[in-house]
Amino acid sequence: MVFIDVKFIMMLSPRLDKFKKLRDYLYNFRCPFCGDSEKFTNKARGYFYRVKDQMNFRCHNCGHGTTAGNVIKELDPDLYKEYVKEKWETSGYGNSGRTQEPNFKFREPIFKKKDPKLRDLVPINKLTTTHPARQVVEARKIPEKHYDKFFLVHRFYEWAEISSNQDHPRLVIPFYNEDGEVFAAQGRAFGKEQPKYLTTKFDDKPKIFGLERVDWNRKVYVVEGPIDSLFIHNCIAVAGSDFQHIPQDGVVVILDNEPRSKEIVKKMANLIDTDYELVIWPSDIQEKDVNDMILAGRQDIKTIIDNNTFSGLEARMKLSAWKRI
Repeated sequence: MVFIDVKFIMMLSPRLDKFKKLRDYLYNFRCPFCGDSEKFTNKARGYFYRVKDQMNFRCHNCGHGTTAGNVIKELDPDLYKEYVKEKWETSGYGNSGRTQEPNFKFREPIFKKKDPKLRDLVPINKLTTTHPARQVVEARKIPEKHYDKFFLVHRFYEWAEISSNQDHPRLVIPFYNEDGEVFAAQGRAFGKEQPKYLTTKFDDKPKIFGLERVDWNRKVYVVEGPIDSLFIHNCIAVAGSDFQHIPQDGVVVILDNEPRSKEIVKKMANLIDTDYELVIWPSDIQEKDVNDMILAGRQDIKTIIDNNTFSGLEARMKLSAWKRI
């Protein structure tokens, strides 16, 4: 009954300082238990987030974690009584006047159908090893367990409903929301077609790849490209989206290794100023991104990332030494 949790979170929200919705089932605000920070009044490290069929709370400053219901109970006892009453009535028990007999019947399993947007596309893992589209995926050394995340479309512009005088096949990388529904897709060209990557959106949501599998209760890694994210556990990709939709705490940002790029350097400086932790690559790393490092034969990428993650003043000093502009 997550919808009841969300309803009462919104009713409680006027009492939560700096409250804002980051996306469906993820809300950010100043922690009402520790106060976040007296010195930095814009700090907001409390979060409501979805876990299965309920909303939970976690503060990335004091570490306090509980259910959304317990937060409501602590901050507004009268609202909590309404919350419990609605949960009870919605469950079906509130109208009977007595405890219902338990039902031991098992439901038949429900098999999830392929998203309609992908129905006419060919999954890469269904193609033969000699097929050119599959060979593109294999050439990137993408783990085979992720092959079902790639599809072949023969006429990308027609499928994406983009007006164009020309059309051609592309590799399609779908973006799923937390409920496993496709809301966007990136098309990667097989040849010299431009642009090489073209992203189309079916819903007005930030272009974040990997939402269906990320665990926000653990450290989350954020890269730029969807393919790079498949080589790091619990990793998502912003794919050109704004970082304002990504919480600062418990997150490590991994941008491309391009010290001569003014755009990358500026973006890194902005991330440091907004309290993100980020990776500043050591000088002996020459490859541009995570996938290039895999292709170069590096086996210790996760260790390199963890050993070169910085924030605050230390990150500014590291960035100053790293950049080449």
